[in-house]
Amino acid sequence: MQYPQDAQVTDDFELAGVPDSFQRLWTPYRMAYIKGGQDQVKDEASCPFCAGPGRTDGEALIVHRGETCFVILNLFPYNPGHLLICPYRHVPNYTDITLEETAEMAALAQKSMRVLRAVSNPAGFNLGMNQGEAGGAGIAAHLHQHVVPRWSGDGNFFPIIAQTKAIPQTLSEVREAIATAWLDVE
Repeated sequence: MQYPQDAQVTDDFELAGVPDSFQRLWTPYRMAYIKGGQDQVKDEASCPFCAGPGRTDGEALIVHRGETCFVILNLFPYNPGHLLICPYRHVPNYTDITLEETAEMAALAQKSMRVLRAVSNPAGFNLGMNQGEAGGAGIAAHLHQHVVPRWSGDGNFFPIIAQTKAIPQTLSEVREAIATAWLDVE
């Protein structure tokens, strides 16, 4: 491993971005997206997650409407089928939702995984919530949980080198396939 000439190298010293035993995936190109969304959504009037349920499912990319939460495709997906589970209420934190909303979010995450397995057979999933601006939430004002289907080799050089993500289907095609399967999968 080569270090800058002015760096003091010790056995436990590693540079940020240098591969190590944790197999980190460094994605600095995502900072433009993270920083770009921070100050845009402050209230319900400017929130796309609040606007979505007032539109048709096709227009809003909603795949399922529940009692307290809904499931929508991510407009900027990491992978095809990248879903977001949102409470209808405009709340920023996981600690702000009710027990009913918490239970429905969990049930919808499980159902989302079953549906995505039926539609596209992913090898794994990333599930998570980015809380607050410092936590990396693109829309920090409205809580949402990510369900990202993953396949071996889906993280290639395109996003990092070419700043391009290859998505093999349009969002409307993905939404239609998931919404249709939602009705058939238990």
